Amino acid sequence: MRIAILSFVGGVFWLQHQEILPRLAWTPLWSVVCGAALLAIVLWLVREVENPVVKGLRWALVIVSCIVVGVAWATALASARLADALPAEWEGRDVEIAGVVANLPTITDRGTRFEFDVERALTPEATVPSHISLTWFSETSRSSGEATAPPDLRPGQRWHLTVRLKRPHGTANPHGFDFEAWALERNIRASGYIRPKGVNEMRAEHVDGYRIHQIRAALRDRFNLVLKDNPYRGILIALAIGEQNAIPPEQWKIFWRTGVGHLMSISGLHITMVASLIYALTFFFWARVQRLALRLPAQKAAVLAGMLAALGYALIAGFSAPAQRTFFMLSVVAIALWTGRITSPSRVMCWALLLVLLLDPWAVLAPGFWLSFGAVAMIFYVNAGRTGRVGVLRAAVRTQIAVTLGLLPLLLALFSEVSLVSPLANAFAIPLVSLVIVPMTLIAAVIPLDALMHLAHWLMALCMLPLNWLSSLPGAVWESHAPVSWSVVLAILGCAWILLPRGLPARWLGIVWMLPLFLVVPARPAHGEVWMTVLDVGQGLALSIQTATHALVYDTGPGWNPDADSGSRIVVPFLRGAGIRRLDGLIVSHQDDDHAGGAISILGARPTTWLLSSLREDSAIITHTAQALRCVAGQAWDWEGVRFSILHPTAASYDIGNIKTNDRGCVLKVESSGGSILIPADIEKRSEVELLKGDTALLKADVLLVPHHGSKTSSTADFVAAVAPQVAIFSAGYRNRFRHPHPDVVARYQQFGSKLLRTDESGAISVKFAKGGWKIETQREKRKRYWHDMPRLDGAGDQ
Repeated sequence: MRIAILSFVGGVFWLQHQEILPRLAWTPLWSVVCGAALLAIVLWLVREVENPVVKGLRWALVIVSCIVVGVAWATALASARLADALPAEWEGRDVEIAGVVANLPTITDRGTRFEFDVERALTPEATVPSHISLTWFSETSRSSGEATAPPDLRPGQRWHLTVRLKRPHGTANPHGFDFEAWALERNIRASGYIRPKGVNEMRAEHVDGYRIHQIRAALRDRFNLVLKDNPYRGILIALAIGEQNAIPPEQWKIFWRTGVGHLMSISGLHITMVASLIYALTFFFWARVQRLALRLPAQKAAVLAGMLAALGYALIAGFSAPAQRTFFMLSVVAIALWTGRITSPSRVMCWALLLVLLLDPWAVLAPGFWLSFGAVAMIFYVNAGRTGRVGVLRAAVRTQIAVTLGLLPLLLALFSEVSLVSPLANAFAIPLVSLVIVPMTLIAAVIPLDALMHLAHWLMALCMLPLNWLSSLPGAVWESHAPVSWSVVLAILGCAWILLPRGLPARWLGIVWMLPLFLVVPARPAHGEVWMTVLDVGQGLALSIQTATHALVYDTGPGWNPDADSGSRIVVPFLRGAGIRRLDGLIVSHQDDDHAGGAISILGARPTTWLLSSLREDSAIITHTAQALRCVAGQAWDWEGVRFSILHPTAASYDIGNIKTNDRGCVLKVESSGGSILIPADIEKRSEVELLKGDTALLKADVLLVPHHGSKTSSTADFVAAVAPQVAIFSAGYRNRFRHPHPDVVARYQQFGSKLLRTDESGAISVKFAKGGWKIETQREKRKRYWHDMPRLDGAGDQ
């Protein structure tokens, strides 16, 4: 059975990495399933036959049939979910809808974000998905400048709303977050915002079917009322109801650097602890009441109570994916105990895998899926079936070492970094949080004891003292490049070999198996070559340039809010995955936020030799670097046979007071033996005319980053003719409010015969200039998946 379940899991995993879905309507897939299943049944009937050929054929057919069933099941669910889509023609248009607030709203600085169950579309002929994500922005008065907060949204409220929607579409970058996969798993089939001048009215205060989320909202209100401005209030809210958004980003950073993030929400460990506690208490009291014990054995009563506690805690957490995984695993154990058929740990994990993927075949895409099952697997591996008595402390140390070592390959594969202080942090945080703070928080949530809630917060503050210290250590987190897949598999096998029972010979060979994980590094350009990657940062610009031994970042993308920007979310993960540990230079072309918004995050994450910019001297970005230079036409340098030149602005332009920041942008020319690149930032017609007055031969380039994202204020016909690019790249956001690139500009480049590429269509765009020529790769083509939205845009878009 374990082989059959793992084969099913393999089929699901394979499907989630395909570019297109199999078409069940015309392929013989179901015939293969039925035929293979029938043959497997027939061969199973002759399982007593000792012929090894028959046995091998039987198992082969079982594996094949289960793989095909996994593919078919995942395909069927994916087809149904993708069918519930927002038609492209209804993107960016006002639509009136009726529905219910589906979950616990998240309050941010800009407004309120919530999920919404659409009951019907009120606009004639409109088609809207059944489950969407909406944001109700705060409105700012033009006269007073004061912001008006959105209404107090509660789960279960029915509203008539006027919204403007778009299909799920995220940025696509190497080593980046796949928003579209995340939205598909959560069945969010469109996102948008409330139109303030539309019909926005609440029609019912409470709707049946949302009781759990209403309870969660009431508990959150009580925590906020009692703890008010206490710094760790959000952690207790997360521990009580699974609202991870309540924890501020700066605290999440501490938890990530110390490796205890799994403790600061309703995790599998907490649910297991609660279920075990209720099991033990029920068993203790039930066994001492003779009448109860005679009606139902104490063990069965305890199992039932433990499972009800686990289910209740998981529901209060919103029945999130980690909670589901833990509940299903505990369910398998509970069934085994109830029936008296104690099963092996591997069977428990396999049945839990099956239950999770039957309900959520996209779980294999989530890092938490691999980390949670990986952690449980390592715990079973080093504890189950081992002989000899081991003390509690020694067993805990052995388990912590096994989990830390066993998850190392997965953490590097998923995040390219791992906390080195995690074993020490978890050593005191696990018992304090799981055994003391979590039970105390839950009791305080159920029973109105304010003092108990304050005590839980005091203990959490006590726990944070050493965590803050460990997080501040310079070597708390170790970074690596993104390892290749085969080295991850070898490293996992190496970890398993190292953790074999004591006494087995040559356990040190496991270290040898782990070496490729660290020694097989990403490729770099050869001498004289240059690689450029234009990152998909939405409406903005950020790109990386590599030579044989140097790395440069030009512009840093936008800043979205005080806690997040494209520097920390996109550029730094790309640099980490590519194995770029330091920057030889950072160019910030001008001070507009869509080009400079991520600069401080990048400077804080990567040692940078120098900063070249046209920023004002009082800019906060300049204070974050030791060597800040002003970009001036005529500056030039060589790296491994690659020439870098600044063509604009002139030194005199800094003395002109009324010049626009766009027209003071740093224009960079990169020349190699394989080709050339021109990066003109956001310059407009004025600067293009100035450049054309000089040596126009300097402007000619094979690849052009189109000025100002394709705005109609740039890319004059004379400028385009002078550059004569073979490839023109537009860095623009999907359906951006500026409607970049302008259709006239797009047509102008088409008239000159340039190949056009857009980050909103293609994701990150990589250009590699080698001695024998050059090639271009796009992220959406390189890592295409069936759920990715691949729009062909015409240059006009709405917000």
